Amino acid sequence: MEELPKHAAGTANASESGAPIDVAVVGAGFGGLGMAIHLARAGRSFVVLEQAASLGGTWRDNRYPGAACDVPSNLYCFSFEPNPDWTRVYPEQREIEAYMNRCADQYGVRPAIRFGARVVTARFDERAALWRVALEGGGEVVSRALVSATGGLSRPKLPDIEGLAHYAGALFHSARWDHGFGLEGRRVAVIGTGASAIQIVPAIAPRVARLVLFQRTPAWIVPRDDRPRTDAERARYRRHPWTQKLSRLATYLRFESRAIGFTRAPWLLALAEREVRRYIARKVRDPVLAAKLTPAYRLGCKRVLLSNDFYPAVQRENVALVTAPIVRATPEGLLTADGVEHRVDAIVAATGFHAAEAGSPFPVFGLGGHELNDSWKDGAKAYLGTTVAGFPNLFLITGPNTGLGHNSMIYVIESQIAYVMRALGAMRSRGVAAVDVRPEVEAAYNAEIQARLARTVWNTGGCASWYLTRDGRNTTLWPGFTFEFRRRLARFRWDDYRALAPGAG
Repeated sequence: MEELPKHAAGTANASESGAPIDVAVVGAGFGGLGMAIHLARAGRSFVVLEQAASLGGTWRDNRYPGAACDVPSNLYCFSFEPNPDWTRVYPEQREIEAYMNRCADQYGVRPAIRFGARVVTARFDERAALWRVALEGGGEVVSRALVSATGGLSRPKLPDIEGLAHYAGALFHSARWDHGFGLEGRRVAVIGTGASAIQIVPAIAPRVARLVLFQRTPAWIVPRDDRPRTDAERARYRRHPWTQKLSRLATYLRFESRAIGFTRAPWLLALAEREVRRYIARKVRDPVLAAKLTPAYRLGCKRVLLSNDFYPAVQRENVALVTAPIVRATPEGLLTADGVEHRVDAIVAATGFHAAEAGSPFPVFGLGGHELNDSWKDGAKAYLGTTVAGFPNLFLITGPNTGLGHNSMIYVIESQIAYVMRALGAMRSRGVAAVDVRPEVEAAYNAEIQARLARTVWNTGGCASWYLTRDGRNTTLWPGFTFEFRRRLARFRWDDYRALAPGAG
């Protein structure tokens, strides 16, 4: 995206009198923050409604020990605001959160964010062609457009374990880490071996007396090419910004190439699997343990994870890998199918988020009073992952089938933000109050996406993942290259939409 001026000026406020503003944005993660910056630059009136007390989304919530990104720092930032001062190739949580707060201040959008503003409902007023957004505790925001930037990984999922409510120790999800719980000398259970767990285990294993790691399905884990950024690198990026842009492009192309195996040539993944199997054999001395840690499904079917320290950590004397299924919780721990009760002082649920079947976190009512989650009861779907038939002027950031298995979500987010801005500009230039994507356009698009996904490793790799709904529908991932996604959103096509005037709902 183009360079943006710092301290972009816009009427970034919502009138308490209920007078309509241009845009209400829900969520202050990367999507909501980027949207706010572009709205301010365009001089639009807007407000960002954030239920928490600070911004950051995923990078505010996931404060667990070892939290870091699995996308290199030069790629995991806004294209218009490169950060020459990243301290590592792969950024840690606190540094990403600090970067986002710095962006909010540099571009002057913090005053437009209303913290502690939890949305309870959003309803499209057909007579006025306006969105009426109701807030917890009373109050209403009225806007011409509504942008939902609540994120696909914002609602933690606790494991469905019998008796868990009766467990007497500390219990918390990785995204709601209890920093008041002292780890030193304690017995801790970690449930799950996904992206969060493989960072948590190495970070806490040296501190706890005993760590019991419960694994249902092993993950494909590849080496993480991480290192500190040198002072010379940072100085070069500051003096010669083009060198950082070149690094970003090279990183993007390297990651983008992975889509070939995931979406077009699955046989390439078999070659990669052989390399990873050899890596596991080198890193895990015990062949029995190595076998437990080696997946039986195609690489890429689940999220491929990056770590250099997980395999060493799981081989520590105070760490036990348990593959027997958990039967139920007891007041003192967890009972597994082999009859062993694992007594622990704390249970950490590194069990991910509601994703494929998450839907909207609050009721959204469109034309005819139809509710969005009800429309999505057979699986979430949207046109270009951004607009939904029957919900005029509703725009989704990281909506259905916009997730990635191979590259940076910031690229997708910026592509969608640009599309929303084009839509708003097109409506203003034509004097149109609202637009609604045509149902047949949305249906044709989603039929194409599902047909393409049916040939990808995510649908054919022989695993059950959070990418899929219970009936096997992939509502999460984009089935191709990200530059194709950006190209498809590069123009707002009037023929794909019907224009609505006030009173014409």
